[in-house]
Amino acid sequence: MKTTAHSVVRGLFTVRGRELPAPVAPGDVVAEARGLRVRLGESAVLGGVDLLVRAGEVLALVGPNGAGKSTLLAALAADLPIGGPGTDGGVRIAGRPAHGWSAPELALRRAVLPQAATVSFPFPVEEVVRMGRAPWAGTASAADDDAAVADALAATEVGEFARRPFSALSGGERARVMLARVLAQRAPLLLLDEPTAALDLRHQELVLRVCRARAAAGDAVVVVLHDLGLAAAHADRAAVLHEGRIVADGPPADVFDGQLLGRVYRQPVEVFPHPRTGTPLVVPRRTGRVRTVSGGHGAEGDR
Repeated sequence: MKTTAHSVVRGLFTVRGRELPAPVAPGDVVAEARGLRVRLGESAVLGGVDLLVRAGEVLALVGPNGAGKSTLLAALAADLPIGGPGTDGGVRIAGRPAHGWSAPELALRRAVLPQAATVSFPFPVEEVVRMGRAPWAGTASAADDDAAVADALAATEVGEFARRPFSALSGGERARVMLARVLAQRAPLLLLDEPTAALDLRHQELVLRVCRARAAAGDAVVVVLHDLGLAAAHADRAAVLHEGRIVADGPPADVFDGQLLGRVYRQPVEVFPHPRTGTPLVVPRRTGRVRTVSGGHGAEGDR
């Protein structure tokens, strides 16, 4: 049988009917939404969203509750049937319409951390993390399973209870284990929905440092965040969603504008640079407190 250069290259990236991910360079578009519209019942959740996701970047999706952040993340993950009832527009992953990939091929290209993840059986933590390696079974990368699991356990600081049942962990510990599962998958696109919600201050910073490390290694990271301070400190770009639309998209220092954020969140805010790093700090505008000490007026009150 005649062998061509094309067939050799195709063979390198195809295993058992699965097309393996091709390498990407920093700045390459790995996912995009074009004119994305989603309705749930009578409610328009997303109304004509355009968004590019690039390799080597941390992109934060921010906005108030109900703005459409999680729906947009689900669409980028191809977990919404775009083109079906209540949806319109397009989503592409790795240059191809999302529906053009099989489920096993999608699992090689994107890893998803939902807001709430459950494990029905008392698997040990290490086994839960190892589940992230399932998409690579039968490929040459399966030889990296042990290293990928060990790296993920270490990165999320859950290695010390690797043998404990997942069900015996606290909420914050479970959240870090599920993040470790996503990291072990080693997909070039990470989609994380509120990964810091159940975490203390130290582990919030840990998770965002992990996101930065993955972006530095060439992956694309999309993360839904409520903490604008974390987004400002760690994201390369922030997309601000309001009523199902993106109203600003760019570096946090450019898009975190007090007037814009005040309108989006319906809460007056102040934005000012950190005195040491210059990173934008976003805080609610609050009234001060005044203490009166004369007779009958000794209580504190709001000014």
